[in-house]
Amino acid sequence: MIHFAIKPLDRSLESALVHKINSLTKPKGSLGFLEELALQIGLIQHTLSPVFTNPTNVLFGGDHGVIYEGVSLSPKQVTYQQMAHFATGTAGVNFLCRQHGFNLVLVDAGVDAEFDPKLGILDRKVRRSTRNYLHEDAMTAEELEMAVERGAEVVRAIHADGCNVVSFGEMGSGNTSSSSIWMHVFGNIPLAECVGAGAGLDSAGIRHKLDVLTRALRRHDINELRANPLLTMAAYGGFEMVMAVGAMLQAAELKMTILLDGFIMSACLLAASQLYPEVKEYVVYGHVGDESGHKRMIEILGGRPVLNLGLRLGEGTGAICAYPIVASALHMINEMDTFVTGKVTKYFK
Repeated sequence: MIHFAIKPLDRSLESALVHKINSLTKPKGSLGFLEELALQIGLIQHTLSPVFTNPTNVLFGGDHGVIYEGVSLSPKQVTYQQMAHFATGTAGVNFLCRQHGFNLVLVDAGVDAEFDPKLGILDRKVRRSTRNYLHEDAMTAEELEMAVERGAEVVRAIHADGCNVVSFGEMGSGNTSSSSIWMHVFGNIPLAECVGAGAGLDSAGIRHKLDVLTRALRRHDINELRANPLLTMAAYGGFEMVMAVGAMLQAAELKMTILLDGFIMSACLLAASQLYPEVKEYVVYGHVGDESGHKRMIEILGGRPVLNLGLRLGEGTGAICAYPIVASALHMINEMDTFVTGKVTKYFK
């Protein structure tokens, strides 16, 4: 498995950052969460004047073999269709990327189809779909390692192009099932509390989904899964999810700010943090959504979401929506006068 050199945040500038924030022409703490975000990003970038450059949303697509068990309202072909749709620039994620100045990078991690090269989708396919984990592991250890490395490779490329703030999205019919299993295993939460409607299942569909996942989990000892995150990822993951794990870990190593999206990307961060707990220090939690278990997972991760808009689209949309607020924290620390430069009497210690 590829090794990542992820270090805890260097806090040697923390006092100076706090002093600068508290010296701005405002009552102490009056800009609330923006002040916390400015401090975190200043620590990530190790500067008193943090800035964002070339924001990018990387969207990984992959199919899941378990889809044949009826765990998703969305049929398998939707993965291919939506990835091609993203490439046309007319989907949900596209208008948000345009609105907020994000580059969009589309990556075929394991879609069970081939894309026309003219679409501009990066071909990093490990395999055409994972296997059906009701009956066998979703991927081999070798395929897992390949997915992690390819996710990391994509991040290294956008970083080389000047990106220092990144969000990750996904497209993969059935991937809320894998996310529910990862949440159950890594979060030590009853599976029933992790399983939700996904793309729109009714109550009967949710019960069926829970039954399939319960039976799938019998193939491995739960204690072995909790002791071996790589086994859990390979047994029940998706290629787009494992690539996102590798991408998050590489972004943290490169000291990039990670804007976290929804339920599935939160499950990926939960998995990544089993391998390198320090990755969480580089994450800003974009939003909490309506998918069952998302709020619980953010609580496990110890995050504070920027937004609560009832979003559950995925694709990176919640993270991108949060970006202007996060960017406001940097405008605050860089553009506001201090009491000294603004010639305003500081009336508190």
